[in-house]
Amino acid sequence: MSTDRSERPLVRVDDLQKYFWEQDSILDRLLGDEPVPVRAVDGVSFEIREGETLGLVGESGCGKSTTGETLLRLQEPTDGQVEFDGDNVYDLSGSELTDFRREAQVVFQDPFSSLDPRMTVGETVQQPLDVHEIGTDDERRERVRDLLERVGLSADQLDRYPHEFSGGQRQRIGIARALALEPEFIVLDEPTSALDVSVQAQVLNLLDDLQAEFDLTYLLISHDLSVIRHVCDRVAVMYLGEIVEIGPVQELFDDPKHPYTQALLESVPRASTDERDRDRETLAGDVPSPRDPPSGCRFRTRCPQVISPEELEIDQETYRELMTLRERVERRDISLETVGDEDQFDLDDGTVPDEDVPAFVEALRNRLLDTDLPAAHEEIVERALAELARGNWDEAAAQLREEYESVCERQNPDLGNGGHPAACHLYGEAADRHEGTEPLQ
Repeated sequence: MSTDRSERPLVRVDDLQKYFWEQDSILDRLLGDEPVPVRAVDGVSFEIREGETLGLVGESGCGKSTTGETLLRLQEPTDGQVEFDGDNVYDLSGSELTDFRREAQVVFQDPFSSLDPRMTVGETVQQPLDVHEIGTDDERRERVRDLLERVGLSADQLDRYPHEFSGGQRQRIGIARALALEPEFIVLDEPTSALDVSVQAQVLNLLDDLQAEFDLTYLLISHDLSVIRHVCDRVAVMYLGEIVEIGPVQELFDDPKHPYTQALLESVPRASTDERDRDRETLAGDVPSPRDPPSGCRFRTRCPQVISPEELEIDQETYRELMTLRERVERRDISLETVGDEDQFDLDDGTVPDEDVPAFVEALRNRLLDTDLPAAHEEIVERALAELARGNWDEAAAQLREEYESVCERQNPDLGNGGHPAACHLYGEAADRHEGTEPLQ
């Protein structure tokens, strides 16, 4: 990590969005199908100061790489703004865009596919110099030799092809190519994930040395928290297209605020034998689809600390069961035909005869809920399930929503400002109604 820091942001990302569209072909339009957005990046904002390394971390598919590519304008944004050294990247064209390409480079994740197998190593590293017409042929050749030696390779290897090198050596070639134009800023997209553990440390130490030597600014994209902790100054945690927490690396690792960050850190193996028997809280459920993200807080479907309505006095486990029940009713994800013993209830017209409703409700309730509810909640649930017995799905969902809808479902929490903000209602106005909830340890 570089120790010389400037307060002026070199890169400022403001409400960046990148959607990919499905059902958007000419045939779909003729058939009247509405385009469906895949919200890969959905309102991301952060800053990177000169000489700093910002880590961008999260599970696979959360939008990290798309953020880096859109920031560099390798993909065009759906909305938002990226400023580089005070200029809006998306307003640049012609020579100004060419100048930006020189100042901002990328090291790709896969060293096996990011190099052209038909080009020698020397041609690969020299290509940016040729494109931007920098120096004479002899000067370019000498620059390539210097770069190869600087990243730990031999200048005598410049006439070899990528298949003659190991994964770690190929990644060093990619780093040399990124340095060819003497950029200010480099996006490192999972630069060590395809490498053996023994090689990862060598590449990370190389990047650290190069940052100090060339006064570089990094955006390091990774899912490996140990890499993030070793290399970065600050960390931004990403979940389902959004930044949920950002802060100084040591502070975030020592005192994570967002439940998602806490769960990520819980998943990191510990070297200490004192912690081998510790209880680990794992995340429940799957990551929702970016085609249809949850309302409100996107992490709420997996969060162990969802805030219940103010007037409810109910434990978290029971509340989550009731939320799950309501969501299944809303999706109509309950088979009524299989309730009870075979042919016990007549559902030919989609409803249960009035005389069978109490027995049907009891059988359905026992199948859907494993928890003994307080009397008041038993009454609410039975009333809603009775509406299902009569075929009134919307009414049943409305009754459950009125009683059990959370602020986490209604409002998307803001990330906020400050040195270590977290986009979570546990730190907003709703936090007072959630007193006594302990964070994951």
